[in-house]
Amino acid sequence: METQRRDFIKGAAWMGAAALAAGCTTAGGGAKIGGVGSMSGFAVKPLKKVRVGVVGLGNRGPGAVHRIASIPGTEVTALCDLYQDKVSAQQEWLKKNNKPAAKEFVGSEGWKAMCDWDGLDVVYIVTNWQTHVPIMLRALRSGKHAFCEVPAAFTLDECWEIVETAEKVKLHCMQLENCCYGEVEMLALNLCRLGKLGELVHGEGAYIHDLRGMCYAEWDKGGYYDYWRLRYNKDHPGNQYETHGLGPICQYMNINRGDRFDYLVSVDSQQLGFHDYAAHHFPEGSWQRQWKIQMADMNTTLIKTAIGRTIMVQHDVANARPYDRINLISGTRGILQDYPYRCAIEQKPGAGAHSYDPKFAEDIYKEYKHPLWKKAGEIAKKVGGHGGMDFLMDLRWSYCLQNGLPLDMDVYDLASWCSLGELTEVSARNRGRSMDVPDFTRGGWKTAKPLGIVDVDLTKLGLDASAVGKDTSALNV
Repeated sequence: METQRRDFIKGAAWMGAAALAAGCTTAGGGAKIGGVGSMSGFAVKPLKKVRVGVVGLGNRGPGAVHRIASIPGTEVTALCDLYQDKVSAQQEWLKKNNKPAAKEFVGSEGWKAMCDWDGLDVVYIVTNWQTHVPIMLRALRSGKHAFCEVPAAFTLDECWEIVETAEKVKLHCMQLENCCYGEVEMLALNLCRLGKLGELVHGEGAYIHDLRGMCYAEWDKGGYYDYWRLRYNKDHPGNQYETHGLGPICQYMNINRGDRFDYLVSVDSQQLGFHDYAAHHFPEGSWQRQWKIQMADMNTTLIKTAIGRTIMVQHDVANARPYDRINLISGTRGILQDYPYRCAIEQKPGAGAHSYDPKFAEDIYKEYKHPLWKKAGEIAKKVGGHGGMDFLMDLRWSYCLQNGLPLDMDVYDLASWCSLGELTEVSARNRGRSMDVPDFTRGGWKTAKPLGIVDVDLTKLGLDASAVGKDTSALNV
């Protein structure tokens, strides 16, 4: 897909001027508007205080507010939701925890006013899927960094628009809730960076989570507002929630930083799980029984990368199965797999690794724990969010913004991961047709530097484990 196919931004000159005036620079030191791979390694001048506006205070929003507010140098300066009671509840939490009051934005147009408000550096998006793209674009065009929970986008056009907007305004755009900061995921990343698994060959990731109860539940009983997730499942096959298992695999394999997605094929099973659930929980003739869900019980996608690796990604939210992200990375010298955690590495080249030894795996776990988990794991588990990974994610992006460092994930990662939404749907609808994956870096992946062994200086940040308490508001979804 060529970038010349459209000129979607009108009046972009003022946005570039605003970005320059705000002091945005590339990691190399010079301001650059647009260009091939220009957001790879991108950084802005250090922010003395990171001011964050959180939009969407339903299922996952409160946990985001609590995590962000617990990070020194970071302040929740704005709260936004459709409903006043949701905003008031988080305002009360801030007050109870001795945090400054946030400006309130309420109603269907509140997000627009919040994005336009000059008291923010970051717009943190925790709304329903269909609102992600307009909020991200409004935030970027209003001079704010845009961080969005999964999935950030669904179509290739949306992915391209986000990429090209971020490049033109020179602002960060990052995929949140990415599962890249889990303890085992970061252990695997450390092993890959140290070459312990040899040359990487194959990876597997998934989102397997029985969500039928939440999808059919009423809003006031733990469900999704207006059944928005079920509505999307009704109309779309393929894998529309691909990033949970895929993100970590991409980091292991340096996708967009030495390799990239080339093409994919995707196939769907039949749909039985949702219909079976509806048949057992709702009366005949009810809308729940009448809706025909297109989202398959299992979607399986196989991706081939430019340098020849393969990645399998699966999606199943409709069956009676324990939660699983698979998280498998295999190389010429060994393998790590999660759920449950296992690891096998040959001791001498060519000797092979023919079985899993629990003691060996435990020794590897202890010896090669990622530095970020060694340093901040205790705090992360107290604050919470998917077992602590969400807190470490927030800690890292805040630390990077406060210290003028590139983020661990950029807009090209967001677009590449989210492009699977449309590509898998088209492939699955057409007997597993092979689909080319766009190169959103436009060649920049060939020279972009891989993500290193990232860390934080807790002393510099002023973060003390004793200063934070256990938070139970973040849902593990």
